[in-house]
Amino acid sequence: MSASRLATGGSAIDRSRPIRFSFDGASVDGFAGDTIASALLANDIAVVGRSFKYHRPRGIWGAGVEEPNALVDIGGPQASPNTRATTEPARDGLVAKSVNATPNALADRNAFLDRFSRFIPAAFYYKTFMWPDWHMFEPRIRAMAGLGKVDTDWTSPGTADQVNHHCDVLVVGAGPAGLATARMAAGAGLSATLVDDQRKPGGSLGHRAGEIDGKPVAMWIEETVAELTAGGHLILPSTTAFGIYDHDLVGLNQRHFDGRRDTLWRVRPRHIVLATGAIERPLPFANNDLPGVLSADAALAYLRRHAVLVGRRVVVATNNDSAYEVAAALAEAGADVTLVDIRRDGFPETPAKARLVKGRALAAAKGRLRVEGVTLDDGTRLDADCVLVSGGWTPTIHLFGQAKGKLAWSDARAAFLPGDPVDGISVAGAAAGSVSLSAVFASSEKTVASLSKTKAAVPGSTGPEATGGIAAAWPVPGSKGRIWIDYQNDVTVKDVELAARENFVSVEHLKRYTTLGMATDQGKTSNLPGLALMAGITGRTVPEVGTTTYRPPFTPVPLASFAGARAGELMAPVRRLPLESVHRASGAVFQEYGGWLRPAHYGGRDADADRAIQDEALRARRSVALFDGSTLGKIEVIGPKAAEFVDFLYYNTMSTLKPGRCRYGFMLSETGVVFDDGVLVRLDEHRFVVSCSSSHVAAVHARLEEWRQDRFGREAVYIHNATSDMATLTVSGPSARKLLETVDLGLSLDDADLPHMAIGQGSYGGDAVRIARVSFTGDRSYEISIRADRAEPLWAHLRQAGQALDAVVIGLEALMILRAEKGFIVIGKDTDGTTLPHDLGSEGPRAKRQTEYVGRRSLFIDDASRGDRLQLVGLTVPFGEAPLPTGSHGIKRESGRLRSQGFVTSSYQSPTLGRPIALGLIERGAARHGETIEIQYLGKVRTATIAAPCAFDPAGDRLHA
Repeated sequence: MSASRLATGGSAIDRSRPIRFSFDGASVDGFAGDTIASALLANDIAVVGRSFKYHRPRGIWGAGVEEPNALVDIGGPQASPNTRATTEPARDGLVAKSVNATPNALADRNAFLDRFSRFIPAAFYYKTFMWPDWHMFEPRIRAMAGLGKVDTDWTSPGTADQVNHHCDVLVVGAGPAGLATARMAAGAGLSATLVDDQRKPGGSLGHRAGEIDGKPVAMWIEETVAELTAGGHLILPSTTAFGIYDHDLVGLNQRHFDGRRDTLWRVRPRHIVLATGAIERPLPFANNDLPGVLSADAALAYLRRHAVLVGRRVVVATNNDSAYEVAAALAEAGADVTLVDIRRDGFPETPAKARLVKGRALAAAKGRLRVEGVTLDDGTRLDADCVLVSGGWTPTIHLFGQAKGKLAWSDARAAFLPGDPVDGISVAGAAAGSVSLSAVFASSEKTVASLSKTKAAVPGSTGPEATGGIAAAWPVPGSKGRIWIDYQNDVTVKDVELAARENFVSVEHLKRYTTLGMATDQGKTSNLPGLALMAGITGRTVPEVGTTTYRPPFTPVPLASFAGARAGELMAPVRRLPLESVHRASGAVFQEYGGWLRPAHYGGRDADADRAIQDEALRARRSVALFDGSTLGKIEVIGPKAAEFVDFLYYNTMSTLKPGRCRYGFMLSETGVVFDDGVLVRLDEHRFVVSCSSSHVAAVHARLEEWRQDRFGREAVYIHNATSDMATLTVSGPSARKLLETVDLGLSLDDADLPHMAIGQGSYGGDAVRIARVSFTGDRSYEISIRADRAEPLWAHLRQAGQALDAVVIGLEALMILRAEKGFIVIGKDTDGTTLPHDLGSEGPRAKRQTEYVGRRSLFIDDASRGDRLQLVGLTVPFGEAPLPTGSHGIKRESGRLRSQGFVTSSYQSPTLGRPIALGLIERGAARHGETIEIQYLGKVRTATIAAPCAFDPAGDRLHA
């Protein structure tokens, strides 16, 4: 290889702006507009990396996202590992380093591994390192397996923007098909968005010959872009459509080259047009991975865009017509060109300044660190410093496949083309198999005609037309030499043959056994040759072998793009109480509970905190407590099928609940596990309020919406989350009723009118209030819900009136003691991911309900009926001992070994009982009340006695006190 920069030409570069950067410590000169790859070629740097497994020297192959070899680590403020040199703009002062090479690509000390290649074929580590223990070898193997390195000193330049966008037509690809489609769509009155992964629109028009509407292609491109921009249509350069997701959501990643993070676009178009082009394939011959073996089309792009002549003695090997323009252009630029075509006839006119060898194929490339010559299949030796290959074109149908599109094999194109149409998606241009500009524009016209009855002007090709003649040239089983199929993953013909011998003949098995088509390359150049080889080995056709599943992303997307600004409070926003400032003024100490910032206790910090919590809990039992329960869920379920809906969502039957009444119940997951608990309020025949756990409001809301959409229409059930609309103020304790009677709420508090588990409607200060007679403390309690912005006067009134009754304001820590004394559970704390309702003592619905509900089937599998299930219990300790540590395990000694038989879920010192209390999940706990077990925590063993969960007022008399 003897590449150089020509003195003139180069449509992409600005010769008035020279730049200099470093690669592997060496200085590299270039111009603004160069990519790292074009600048490396212009400086005749042939070896730019080392292969993944064998550490063979690798050079630049392509000119875009298809590049499998030239991956570099970018250092500095805009650091980025594993970046394709073909897509990264060269910048003055940039520092680039080859990957997988020590100390550099040219002098890699691990190159010796290639000498042992016969001992390390595909999947060798699955066999070689199993004895005596894989873990002995794993650290070193994993250390060698990675490519790029993460810069540990790198600092984030900031968050990535995320944009949601809607349009009539999203056109992916700004080549001739994409530009024509977008222009015609705009002319038909549709809003168009045009995206392309290159910095400038044009695609193949940037380096292939053509004339459109009698104008040079550059002029036509400029006019088209200007027309779209003037019409208010969106054009996004340097933007890759990396995935199509449910409901035609298209993910775009837009790169910026000014220090900003990439931008993630979520686009929901009415229609998607894939004008994604095609990727040139390599040809199979021995040593086809040597530096100096390039894609023919890439060489043409470097010549015409960057004025880089990739070699002086060039062999162009092909099986199709597209390479003839390449040969002619390089010969015109001064290269000595030999064109080797496997076809004996049916090819275009031979370029005037090139030699043609017809009916012959390359057998091998010669050289060590770069190409020095080639051998033909008849033994002829040709001197060469560069080999350009064109093995045909593979349409870029990855996005079509992601959208569940089926592919159809085309013998005429020797490639898979889009098959049956997919609703909302069209394919145009080379991605659909079109070759000539006329055919490309015809496919665009057909696409736009299907979207609008308004006819738009169709561009016409008035210059030279490409032809699509091709003769298939696939890897052949049993070929001599080492022929590479997948450059990025070091997969050879012999690796595929080995996979077939070991019966990994399914394409998905082949991919995973050999790593063919994996990693960042995703098989862009390798998949089809690999499939064709497997077809030849197994005696099948290529379509019979099939393709692997196309999955996003098409190219790597920075994790920062997916994260966007979601960090800190934007990742998990702190939810705040309407009365936060009031509580702070009262000396509240705040902590985070389930995403809510809530008072833990009032007064007392550090060592005094426990004393303050104990005092709050004790006074709450003796007089009356005020508690801000605004975080409780208030999700309304409304509609003619609301009763049927809540019956399906709850473990308990809820449709029998009378208006004005409440019922406690469980929601289960589909696996039968307790998902949430809480009170359901029935306001009227068709309206319920789900009062779920504070930390589960978002999850329960999403769950209700999911099942509504799945089984009920919006006309049958409507979900409204009113949690943030209303504040809930709780009054609890023996004097709760006395306190409320001092506040004019406009309703009777008599037990006959407002019994336990009932609701009443009243008012305060002219605002409606809802009073629910429910209790999480075991004492008489009232929950008063009022508009959030009107809660402060009511709270102040309650506090002032409560002074005469020795009322106490309590935080969540005191409430946890009160509920634990009664054996009331907190989901996620007193349950785990296996807890079923009957483990908590709720057996009735499981035994009696006949109607369907979420999780019902899972309650009757064998595991749900095991006799050793963990069940909710209370735990007591000997007099005078400290509370059990939460998380400590109940242990059982078996054959000299310890086995866990459950664990402590909640544990507190009860000021009312004057002793520790605890809840736990213990094997067969419900049947073991009175039994003493051992409890272990951090190596220390204690004893505890299993008891009923309720340790205080088991008869429930205080609910009506």
